Amino acid sequence: MRKTILLTGATDGIGLETAKMLLAQGHTVLLHGRNQDKLNTVQASLNADYPQASTATYIADLSDMAQVNTLAQSVLADLQNANKILDVVINNAGVYKLANITTVDGLDARFAVNTLAPYLLTKALLPVMNTQSRVINVSSAAQTSVNFDSLVGKKPLSDSAAYAQSKLAITMWSRHLGLALKGNGPLVVAVNPKSLLGSKMVKDAYGLAGGDLKLGADIFCRAALSDEFKDATGLYFDNDAERFAPPHPDALNPAKNQQLVDTLDSLLAQLNADS
Repeated sequence: MRKTILLTGATDGIGLETAKMLLAQGHTVLLHGRNQDKLNTVQASLNADYPQASTATYIADLSDMAQVNTLAQSVLADLQNANKILDVVINNAGVYKLANITTVDGLDARFAVNTLAPYLLTKALLPVMNTQSRVINVSSAAQTSVNFDSLVGKKPLSDSAAYAQSKLAITMWSRHLGLALKGNGPLVVAVNPKSLLGSKMVKDAYGLAGGDLKLGADIFCRAALSDEFKDATGLYFDNDAERFAPPHPDALNPAKNQQLVDTLDSLLAQLNADS
């Protein structure tokens, strides 16, 4: 059965490899990027290589919550007008090292892109998802307890600390939202695609060539489509171990997960009030 799948960060790295795998299977892929020219080039190449599948493009800088909201509303409108369900969201886009770590909203850009944007996008798209839909959130083996002052942009962090905290944070809200929606909404699962794959992010961060990106793309496709993940809501899949595994202990603490989600909701409410 052919699915409609939104893939953020689709223009390079694991995102692009995932798009290729999904299109090869005949699915419709909604490609997100932040650079219009690059997005157009990637779409033209994919359409030529996979003529049996269909694509659409959406532009947004995920560090800017106003653009994230516009992205969500565009996807919502397009699917509602076509009377289609959004079968899968793969929140793949992420950052590690940035020249400017402060967003237009005054937030830490690492948290904004890696944690807050996918949370806002997922919640905004719930009206076009159903109980058969899935949300795949990109986690990491790097997970460190969240400093809430840093999450709200009040305390700077190193690249590695911000990355590890933002990846635990997305794992925490994945579990919280997945359990809250269980039986009434989409499945939500956090996935570590495999450590040190050969993405631009890994090359910039560590100076390493990295492993085969197809390993990460394959687990995203399995998480999106296979029965292996049909009961995985609220869980964490560690592709380093190649199995479901316990995340950082904080993500298994309901009170800490609630505190995180309350903080994210409060941040978004403030930004909406300020806009």
